[in-house]
Amino acid sequence: MALEKGKIGDYLKLIEERAKKSRVYSKHQLIGLLLAEMLGDDAHKSFYMRLAMTANESELFSVAKDIAENKNISNKGAYFMTVWHERNKNIKRKK
Repeated sequence: MALEKGKIGDYLKLIEERAKKSRVYSKHQLIGLLLAEMLGDDAHKSFYMRLAMTANESELFSVAKDIAENKNISNKGAYFMTVWHERNKNIKRKK
């Protein structure tokens, strides 16, 4: 069944609109998105989601809030990871 030319355009618009909507299904996804937004680092939102799966959310938000409020930091995402690594360097990672 072939789609008419007008219907293809409507379908593409529908897909485009669906892509704009957020699909958050679990708590760690929401936390990761909020961290990425706070730090202005949308390119690494999946990384923040993975971090939120294992880390304490109140600690994550505490560090992110301190960094987000500091106007002198140009790359807040990188600075967040440096601070986070220093705070947690003695914790063993799961392999």
